[in-house]
Amino acid sequence: MAKIVGLPKLSPTMEEGTLARWAKAEGDRVEIDDLIAEVETDKATMEWRAFDAGVLLKILVEEGAELAPDAPVAIFGEAGEDISGLLAELESGGGPAPVAAAPAEPSKEPKSDQAPPTEASHGEGSPAARHGEPRPRAEGRVLASPLVRRLAREHDLDLRAIDGSGPGGRVIKRDVDEALSRPRAAAAPAPARGERQPPRVQKLSSMRKTIARRLTESKQTVPHFYLTIDLDVGPLMAARKQINAELAEHGEKASVNDLIIKAAAVALRRVPDANASFMGDSIHYHQVVDVSVAVSVPDGLVTPVVRDADLKSIREISAEVRELAGRARDKKLAPDEMMNGTFSVSNLGMYGIEEFAAVINPPEGCILAVGTLREEPVVKGGQIVPGQRMRVTLSCDHRVVDGALGAQWLAAFKKIIEQPILMLV
Repeated sequence: MAKIVGLPKLSPTMEEGTLARWAKAEGDRVEIDDLIAEVETDKATMEWRAFDAGVLLKILVEEGAELAPDAPVAIFGEAGEDISGLLAELESGGGPAPVAAAPAEPSKEPKSDQAPPTEASHGEGSPAARHGEPRPRAEGRVLASPLVRRLAREHDLDLRAIDGSGPGGRVIKRDVDEALSRPRAAAAPAPARGERQPPRVQKLSSMRKTIARRLTESKQTVPHFYLTIDLDVGPLMAARKQINAELAEHGEKASVNDLIIKAAAVALRRVPDANASFMGDSIHYHQVVDVSVAVSVPDGLVTPVVRDADLKSIREISAEVRELAGRARDKKLAPDEMMNGTFSVSNLGMYGIEEFAAVINPPEGCILAVGTLREEPVVKGGQIVPGQRMRVTLSCDHRVVDGALGAQWLAAFKKIIEQPILMLV
């Protein structure tokens, strides 16, 4: 029996999603666990897969549509079924409630040197080969996969200016590569003095909307206070040099941030009361150390979590952070990889920022803001000598971590940074 299927809720925080790409065309047979579509959520690009077998009888929304969970997106049933009644009910606004959709997995986008299978030329087994020419490009909208749209954003390309060579005029990766190989046009001249230009308006993405909502809630509901300390990172840099000499044999390299994550995790084991969350009528003191790491992505900021960071070696942390950050920028993280951290680290040192105060990521109780490494003269043993310094600021939820406890944690962190051998004790 034909039924209306709604947009699945693909992450716990998803309040809306963008239907990025249909993997099936109208009339296609769908088997259990077949990929139906890709949906961009506030966290990542997710795969929507089928729970039941059937035929995709009608697509109700176009690619690029932004929808709330459970909004009707398609009608499934068996070949030849009459769906005129369902369509009439939808048009009148009195249609049946959408049937819950299938669970999802993180989208497994093809490797960057390959075009996505649905963007390839018409070959045996492709939807175009089975069902003739695909639907034409919608007026004023560019057909492109999430991969292609991400590449365009990264290289500041206007997809509307690129002629798509894929089915139905779809812009595929090969088209983007060709556009990048051509000389770029000169930038438009600056407006004359006194000539006022309208602002560039960009619609909020699902991720940016979620960031705005969560940060507003955090600053309005969490009583922040801040503690700043200046560190001697000379010993840490010397330790990093030795570590990287060993890792070089494996083609690997540890960043300063990797060592900071490890030091923060060890400090949480030494001061466990700082590893806590305010949960309404109780405080949860965590028995694991799961460090959330702030990663900048085109649409904002995500915080993949390094689980059991206190138990992992610096080499393990380095490899895991690299892998998580790469998938975060590709929007390939699963929701559970960004949830249930117990403490956060945010580092803006690579931008030359000397000091800043980060916003707490609820329900975590603290976040550590890391500034840049400064080379400056310092006094040691009555002598002025070259030094390497760094400021860090701990933002604390005063309902969980008071001033004395925050200071105690920072003292433990400082001791570990200035005596890196303590990371191994």
